[in-house]
Amino acid sequence: RRVHGEKSTCCCRSRKSQIAAIMSATAVLAVTLAAMLFFTIEGYPLHASCNISWEFPSMSCGNVSEKIVTQAKTWEPADNCAQGGEKCLYKITKNTDSEIAGTHETPVKHYKDDISFKLTASGAGCKVEGSSRSETWYAYLDYGTNYCNLHNLITGSGLNATTGYSESTSDDVCTQYSTADCEKY
Repeated sequence: RRVHGEKSTCCCRSRKSQIAAIMSATAVLAVTLAAMLFFTIEGYPLHASCNISWEFPSMSCGNVSEKIVTQAKTWEPADNCAQGGEKCLYKITKNTDSEIAGTHETPVKHYKDDISFKLTASGAGCKVEGSSRSETWYAYLDYGTNYCNLHNLITGSGLNATTGYSESTSDDVCTQYSTADCEKY
């Protein structure tokens, strides 16, 4: 309502801006929901990652930890990348009685993944929960790289050859686990 003598102001621009903002937000929400639905249906985690459980009934957690850390340090130098694959560029950042943490960097594109191992004594043996997660926020598919980040340390250290060894994971908790090629990644 305009009082005599007041200037008329147009509210069209602010309304157009509001409508545009609402439409943009709605589009972003729709795309996000569609992506979440698609990726959930696809059967993989919503972010490139992997969770693995291992059991080493014939080894103490101290011995398991020592083998994982030693293998990661062996594969720390970039020189190891020259042999092909990604058995290189590991870095341990934390090493306690119950936890190992670090990173693995891919040698070609230099993507970084956070890796961790939680160790729990189980009788005379050790149970380990391993995790690898891409630091790249938009990563979804990874060709099994996060699986291989962990698996390669276990096999490289020889832990997979211990009596009673078992590994448990699936595509639901480990991106592209069933198609992983750990000789390449």
